[in-house]
Amino acid sequence: MKNPAKPILLVEDDQIDAMTVRRALKELHVTNPLVHVENGEEALAYLRDATNSVPCLILLDLNMPVMNGIEFLQADKIDPILKRIPVVVLTTSEEQRDKVASFDLGVAGYMCKPVDYRQFVETIRTIDAYWTVSEQPE
Repeated sequence: MKNPAKPILLVEDDQIDAMTVRRALKELHVTNPLVHVENGEEALAYLRDATNSVPCLILLDLNMPVMNGIEFLQADKIDPILKRIPVVVLTTSEEQRDKVASFDLGVAGYMCKPVDYRQFVETIRTIDAYWTVSEQPE
C-alpha cells in the first residue's frame, strides 16, 4: 500500500479467512499493519476511536454476525470522515443484490474470495497494486 505506516482494517468473522489474508499480505511483502475485527460493529468502534490510526483501506466481508457488511457500509458511508476511507468488499457472496447494494453504498471494489490460495494471493496482489498507485485525499 502507498503509506506503509497506515493500517489495513480487515473486517472478517472467519478466522481461517483472516489468517489467509494475513499470510497473503506477508507473502506479498505488504508492510502495512493489519488490524483485524470480526464484525461491522467492532469495525465502527475501531474507526471512531480517536486513539487508533486511520486505515488506508478497509477489506470487508459481507456475511458476518452482529453487524454484517451491508449494515456496516450503511453506517460508514453516512459519516463525513469515515466515508472517505476506501472499502473493498472481499467476500464469498456472488449475489447480484449484494454487489448492487455494495456499490450503491460507495465501495471502491468488490472481489469474490477465491477458494484456491494462489488465486487468493493474486486477488490480494491486485488490490495492493491498485491502492499503491491510487491517489487518496489526506
